[in-house]
Amino acid sequence: NSPSATYASAGVSLATASEFVKALSSLIKTTERPGSGTLDLGSFAGKFDLSAAGYSQDGENGAYLVACTDGVGTKLLVANDLKNYSTVGIDLVAMNVNDMLVHGAEPLFFLDYIACGKLSKDQSLDLVKGIVEGCKQAGCALIGGETAEMPGMYKEGEFDLAGFSVGAVRKEKWLPRPAGSANAMQVGDQVYMLPSSGIHSNGFSLVRKVLPPPTWTQTCPWDKSKTMGNALLTPTKIYVRDILDMLKADSKGVVKAMAHITGGGLIENLPRVVPDGMCVELDASKWEAPEVFRHLKTAASIESDEMLRVFNCGVGFVIIASENPGIGTCIGRVVKESDGQKIKIVDAEKLW
Repeated sequence: NSPSATYASAGVSLATASEFVKALSSLIKTTERPGSGTLDLGSFAGKFDLSAAGYSQDGENGAYLVACTDGVGTKLLVANDLKNYSTVGIDLVAMNVNDMLVHGAEPLFFLDYIACGKLSKDQSLDLVKGIVEGCKQAGCALIGGETAEMPGMYKEGEFDLAGFSVGAVRKEKWLPRPAGSANAMQVGDQVYMLPSSGIHSNGFSLVRKVLPPPTWTQTCPWDKSKTMGNALLTPTKIYVRDILDMLKADSKGVVKAMAHITGGGLIENLPRVVPDGMCVELDASKWEAPEVFRHLKTAASIESDEMLRVFNCGVGFVIIASENPGIGTCIGRVVKESDGQKIKIVDAEKLW
């Protein structure tokens, strides 16, 4: 007689999954915050108490819930090739909570989804440790997640990550300021930038074309203490605490709009928050592109316009304000739109 079929014989180990969940319990609890209560991994769903977090729902003075979802993209291929899973969890959180910040929202809780061909307890724990670190940096609770072992869908060792974050912002604090309102963006407002930590989590399909896997174990030319691969894995900067502190101190409402510079770079992301009839004019001589971008540009003769359309080029987050918001470096101003363009970058060649 043939042996009876089991889930394990089909490639899915329930025992490993159970051990993994048990190992997560103490990690997850370190992300508890007001509103999350005591985090319990045995529940079918996570809950969050908005009132305990300070967000009441009293009509016009209430709050909006704000939701985001994102992944890490092909940066995961670098992590997997190097067997270094310690930082991509931070990237996962960052790509979600930084988007949410654009609207002035405070990240409240996070959920993760890990899909793999064969569950490795050590690999998955490293991934979740990074997610937990990201949640701590962002001040949000990791209230749940899903780990899916799918042999046949993914090869053994392959995996993907997705994240989901929910936050809140009081209705009167929503950004960008509505057109026609007292604090709406206007010509003469200034543009401030917060620096990126490097490539962050966008453009890695091009990065891997310019710097293929054989280069990843070589010494990094701009940081001799690291290999090229580990330098590329520098995690995305999380801007939550800096931005929320800035907004809390903004009693005059000088902040008009913000932008997270992700896929599409400055050229695609800044126009998303600029009203019709206006243009953001940036002076590239006002900031310095990190060496990784110079290396990429030189290695493949990438045009400046393409660099600015794919990568953040050193600008991780942008604040548009009527006066100095207390953080960041001024790199431009809002001018009247003249030729249908909502963004102009002057002296781009000085970045390299």
